Amino acid sequence: MVRPHAAAAVRNAAPILGVLRHELRNCSTLFEIGSGTGQHAVAFAAELRHVLWQTSDLEQSHPGIRAWIAEAGLDNVLPPMGFDVLTSGKTGHKYDAVFSANTAHIMSYAAVCRMFERVGDMLSEPGLFCLYGPFSRGGAFSTPSNEAFDASLRARNAAMGIRDLDDLQVLGSENGLQLARVYAMPANNLLAVWTIIAARCRR
Repeated sequence: MVRPHAAAAVRNAAPILGVLRHELRNCSTLFEIGSGTGQHAVAFAAELRHVLWQTSDLEQSHPGIRAWIAEAGLDNVLPPMGFDVLTSGKTGHKYDAVFSANTAHIMSYAAVCRMFERVGDMLSEPGLFCLYGPFSRGGAFSTPSNEAFDASLRARNAAMGIRDLDDLQVLGSENGLQLARVYAMPANNLLAVWTIIAARCRR
């Protein structure tokens, strides 16, 4: 099979890796929501050999992900798990970290809410959720290009759209997560990192 290729995954891999190298330094297991082509998984796992990387996506994406994994020959990348935030059951495993890139703006808001619920369920203490993509803050876009991108998404599908970090911060707190750090990334994107709220263990 010809491996699927996303140009954006090539462009953003290095800056994302720069953050993940720091954030995941004490993590040994990670679940990726929406592995897409599989390019990120193999690129990051190759540099973060201490992390066992569980890929996941809808079934139609699995052949491409498997092709990238086979080509990479890494022993710390697991075959894709069938996973839909809206319909899949619990994974049955706990992970040190969850990573997802460029998913929140193409999901419905109901799916984003469900994603935060699932992340809250699958993270072990202390836990990290790293979410990359375009976001607005305080109801405002950081650039005209992001505002135009949001409009194009909503024109294509009314359920899609750039999410506001203030709303995601609320979703996180409702699911035992607090927004801890936000990294500015190239092309007007952000990488937001949530951690498990310490008081969660006393609930």
